[in-house]
Amino acid sequence: MASYEELFKNNQKWIEQKTSQDSGFFEQLSKDQNPDYLYIGCSDSRVTAEELMGLGPGEVFVHRNVANLVNSIDLNVMSVINYAVRVLKVKHIIVCGHYNCGGVKAAMTPEDMGILNPWLRNIRDVYRLHKTELNAIADEHQRYNRLIELNVEEQCINIIKTAAVQLSNLKDGYPKVHGWVFDIESGKIIDLNINFEKILTDIKDIYDLTSK
Repeated sequence: MASYEELFKNNQKWIEQKTSQDSGFFEQLSKDQNPDYLYIGCSDSRVTAEELMGLGPGEVFVHRNVANLVNSIDLNVMSVINYAVRVLKVKHIIVCGHYNCGGVKAAMTPEDMGILNPWLRNIRDVYRLHKTELNAIADEHQRYNRLIELNVEEQCINIIKTAAVQLSNLKDGYPKVHGWVFDIESGKIIDLNINFEKILTDIKDIYDLTSK
């Protein structure tokens, strides 16, 4: 693990690397941001956003929280989505969970976790919605990992419920919403192939916010 002092040395090395490749890198970077992607991921220190996608500064707008939740009363994530869609005009919104997620495991631990209780209840609600499928999985580790996938899918649905995404998609044809799981053991990104158009159509009778 790097010491605190080494972080500044690493920063200087990073600056030298970037400017050696492009002398105007930071001048250009400071002008504006125009990312095509909004990435909503877990706060887990092992799951970086830009690095796992091979992207650099300015290419992805990032929001991270415990277990990559999109809660409609969380002003932080809602503000991020609104800004990304309405101001930055991102083309894609990615929710990325990861296998062996401590947040999901904590949610399924039957004990009082204090201030985490209301946050983790969102994951328990996902379990409740898919209880039949999950309870049929005998292996506990596989059951947790399936819950991680289902949690990602549910957060994608929560994004599609928002007015910003519905109105922008109606007007411009984007953004599209995608669900991923990062496999820490292999380093691979697994696309859950969220059917954005079908979900958008299916929720319209209840969550349609595009009517004038």
